[in-house]
Amino acid sequence: MTEKLSVVIITYNEEKNIDVLIGNLDFADEVVVVDSVSTDATINLLKKYPQVKVYQHKFEDFSTQRNYSLDYATHDWVLVLDADERLSDQLKKEITQVINSNPKENGFYIKRQFYFKGELVRFSGLTIDKNLRLFRKNGVRYKGLVHEKPTVAKPIGTLKHALSHYSYESFEHYLGKVVYYNRLKAIEKYEKGYKPSFLKKIFHPIYTFFSRYIIRMGILDGKKGVVLSYIYAKGISERYKELDNLNKRH
Repeated sequence: MTEKLSVVIITYNEEKNIDVLIGNLDFADEVVVVDSVSTDATINLLKKYPQVKVYQHKFEDFSTQRNYSLDYATHDWVLVLDADERLSDQLKKEITQVINSNPKENGFYIKRQFYFKGELVRFSGLTIDKNLRLFRKNGVRYKGLVHEKPTVAKPIGTLKHALSHYSYESFEHYLGKVVYYNRLKAIEKYEKGYKPSFLKKIFHPIYTFFSRYIIRMGILDGKKGVVLSYIYAKGISERYKELDNLNKRH
C-alpha cells in the first residue's frame, strides 16, 4: 500500500510566499495550513487553492500552532514546513521513497540551506542547520515556546537532500525575527528561574559574533557573514535585556 503524506504549515502574513509555496507541494496528498489570523492577503490567496485545508487560530505560541496542524492532518506521515522554505525535486522524490520503504525510523531530520537575498550562505554557522521535519505523527506533540521540537521516538534518520530556506528578506525583517525568537527564549529561561551573571550578559553576544564570523568561517561569506554574525549577536543581547526586564517586573 502506498503511504500518503500530509504537509502541515503555520502562517502569519505570508502573502509573499503563498503562491510559490503551494505550487511547490504538488507531491503531497494533503496540505494543511494553520493561520495565526493574518492581517494581509494570506487567507484570500489561500482561497484560490480548494485542495488546501485552511484553519485559523489566534497565535498562542509556536508549539500550540504546530500541534493544531498535527491534529488536523489525516495521514500517518507528516512533513512540517515553514512558508519561506522550498523543496527540490530530488528532496520530494527522496521523501516519497523513504516513507514507502517501510522504514524502521519514526522520523527524519532534514538539512536546510540558508539563502541571503537569494544567495546561498555557505558558512556563518548556517550550513549545519537541520530540523526534525518528517515523521509519523501518532502520539507526537510539539514542546517549547521557540525552536519548538516534536516528541518523536527513536530511531531517527537524516535525509540526504536539503530544504532551501529563504528567510532573509531584508536586514530589518531578519533582525526583527531573530530578536523576537530570542525574547521568547528569554521567557522560557525566566520560567525556569535562570539568572545570568553580569559577565555572561557581556560576553555571550561577543562570543556569538566571534563564533559565527571566525570559528564558523562567516568571514568567507563576505558581507553576508558580517551581517548575519551581527544579527545573531544582537539577538543574544536582546535576550538578556528581556530577561532583565522580566526579573525586574517580577
